[in-house]
Amino acid sequence: MVERGKYIVIEGTDGTGKSTQVEMLRDNLTQRGIESIEFHEPGGVPIADDIRQIIKNGDYERDGETNLLLFTAARHEIWKQAKRELQLGKWVVAARNYYSTIAYQGYGEGLNSDVITETTRTFTDDDYMNPDLSVILTLDDEVERSKRIGQRGELANPDTFESKDEAFQHRVQFGYLAIARAHNLPVISASQSKETIHQEITSLVFPNDNN
Repeated sequence: MVERGKYIVIEGTDGTGKSTQVEMLRDNLTQRGIESIEFHEPGGVPIADDIRQIIKNGDYERDGETNLLLFTAARHEIWKQAKRELQLGKWVVAARNYYSTIAYQGYGEGLNSDVITETTRTFTDDDYMNPDLSVILTLDDEVERSKRIGQRGELANPDTFESKDEAFQHRVQFGYLAIARAHNLPVISASQSKETIHQEITSLVFPNDNN
């Protein structure tokens, strides 16, 4: 019987380097002979990628409840594929999961976090709700965060969440720290070098070795 793979989540605000850390962790897993796939919620499968385009387009006005429903639809489709891969023994390394929705739609847009949690649970399952490991990257420096986001280049449409004001960003940042406390999740400063961050994540994934 094939041993189930592990589900690892790297969370945090925009500009904290989640995608970089996903790639670095997957390279580490490959070196160890562990096969993995990655998801960047709310994308990763074709229908979710299309939903992502709607979510990210700041020209479309909508409220937090609509965002919750869009994220949940994408998440439902992503998790169906992720479960299949986990059952085949592959590891799933994801940038974001429902913690993002609690941070952005809950703390940022004012939705009740219990509604977010129960909506997510209804369309995923307990394995999704409880990853094998989740870490949260934080970046307190708003100037540095904006600089990193700006380095991505000009977008065709304003990003729905990156373009929101500083007060919104502070609420999201506060939300992530509250989530970390509530779920006992490790918090890693994204102001460090990407190599140092990777070492800290790796030590959490593989606490019994020094690779």
